[in-house]
Amino acid sequence: MQARLLLLTLLLAAPLTARADDLIVLLEQGSCPDCRLADVDLVHADLQDADLRRAQLQRANLGQALLDGADLRGADLSFTSLRGASLRGADLTGSRLYGTDLRDADLSGALLNTQALVKAHWRGAQGVALGSRSHAGLHNAGVKAFQLGRWSEAEKLFGDAIRSNPNEPFSWVARGICRTELAKDEYAAADFNFAASLHRTRGDEEWANQLMIAAERVSKRRFKNNAPREANKGIGSQLLQGGITTLRMIIPIATKALTPMGLGI
Repeated sequence: MQARLLLLTLLLAAPLTARADDLIVLLEQGSCPDCRLADVDLVHADLQDADLRRAQLQRANLGQALLDGADLRGADLSFTSLRGASLRGADLTGSRLYGTDLRDADLSGALLNTQALVKAHWRGAQGVALGSRSHAGLHNAGVKAFQLGRWSEAEKLFGDAIRSNPNEPFSWVARGICRTELAKDEYAAADFNFAASLHRTRGDEEWANQLMIAAERVSKRRFKNNAPREANKGIGSQLLQGGITTLRMIIPIATKALTPMGLGI
């Protein structure tokens, strides 16, 4: 009885852009390839292992939905809300994810095309496959976290950006700055030294030399175990800018937004 009431409620609420008979098929059978379900509200829906190949789900609300193992190959999920949805093991290859909200979603084991999330919102998503986000998108998300003082989050995002494109020195420098804020001096120095080597291969000796000086300064720094947390706030910025004129430009440049900009927000 409850299932019928739920079905009736969803049908009455179904927008004109969604076909009512397609919604009935999906809710009764749990699968509906090629369905037209644009703008439909399926928040919290249980669609585990559903066959939704090539489904038109533009602007649909699938927030908090259970889509583990779902087949979404070729589906149009443009501007669809999948915020907080569980997509563990789902197949999203060939799906359209333009403007799709995947924030806080679980994508563990999900199949995605390379660069699939470049134009999607994926901040806080779990289990995102390496390569599905662009280097610029990862770096830009790191910039946002950096600007908010979330050093650990920024460090991870810059690290993911580095794995995506290890030849971009700005991401190495940005991660190094985050690591100075986290008192990971040895690792920060290594990042600055590697960024210096990248600049040197590009013929930019001035940047290379200044980064090597920064690495030396970081490697010599020592924190007292009983130092108050507030006393160390912003220490990375102070360290890099103090006494080295050129390095005053490193922080804003290293943490600039790269283009093309992925959403990732």
